[in-house]
Amino acid sequence: MMAHMTSATRREAASDDVRWNALVNRDGRADGTFYVAVRTTGIYCRPSCTSRRPLRKNVRFFADRASAERAGFRACKRCRPDGRTRAEENAARIGRACRMIESARDAPDLDAVATRIGMSRSHFQRAFKLATGLTPRSYAAAHRDGNLRALLKKTARVTDAIYAAGFNSNGRFYARADAALGMRPQQFRKGGRDAQIRFAVGECSLGSILVAASERGVCAILLGDEPEALVRDLEAAFPNAALASGGRGFEKWVATVVGFVEQPRIGLDLPLDVRGTAFQRRVWKALQTIPPGSTASYAEVAAKIGAPRASRAVAAACAANVLAVAIPCHRVIRRDGALSGYRFGVERKRALLARE
Repeated sequence: MMAHMTSATRREAASDDVRWNALVNRDGRADGTFYVAVRTTGIYCRPSCTSRRPLRKNVRFFADRASAERAGFRACKRCRPDGRTRAEENAARIGRACRMIESARDAPDLDAVATRIGMSRSHFQRAFKLATGLTPRSYAAAHRDGNLRALLKKTARVTDAIYAAGFNSNGRFYARADAALGMRPQQFRKGGRDAQIRFAVGECSLGSILVAASERGVCAILLGDEPEALVRDLEAAFPNAALASGGRGFEKWVATVVGFVEQPRIGLDLPLDVRGTAFQRRVWKALQTIPPGSTASYAEVAAKIGAPRASRAVAAACAANVLAVAIPCHRVIRRDGALSGYRFGVERKRALLARE
């Protein structure tokens, strides 16, 4: 009988086998990709539904809810396929938690935040870190640091900016000033003037590569065609810093980065000086959780950080990234699988993905 099946019928049968396996395993990752209808009950469910497993012969698969309902099936009251998936609900809750943390004048009570979004403290901690890559306290600190950077550029006195950003004392701020700003507050107010950044330019299979570092770690990895253009990009990214040649010792850092570009799976064991807004750092942290050889869409990254409607903002954060490969924005693609834009060139993006 199989000999008389058309290629389209074979594909459909294989697809149904995959769907059946997802149903058997109650695979939540399949939720939203198809729906399971049971002829004997007249009900349709998510693949992850915990109801008793139906017999294979009684099952029909539908690509969407509308098709199942047009065929006369009604939504299961247990898994509620006509509502949000559990992942979508968690993302929405974490999004609300992010907005609560961002709007709080002082450090928020995390127990109160968890209660308001309907989670236990321990579940909230796990779900928040899974979604954003940060603990709630780290997220609050990153947001406060972002406020501080903005206020230091607008207020007359450093002390005023410190208190307005939510630090309760000068002591608390200066204990983490380096982590918050990457330099002294007065230096930051001057646009990084007098901060020294060492750099060197080398060559790799993707063209020219520039590696730059502050006192805290590698602050830029730039890829391009011409060394001179990369130096100009570095000057634009750090307009008021004092740029200096990295020297002999710095060559080891460049060699380490080049080795990582050529073989991404070896990892990059160098300290990083990551500078950006609280939102950008959330996005970049999420990108670092995408393993080599895998990709994610802008929408998926947005959902992961609890901001499902922020796909364009995620794309902007990727474009602002000056730490090529260390923060792997090349692993973010469009929903349809297209590579789309890349700060360092789409062909380099394609090459990086191919070697992973």
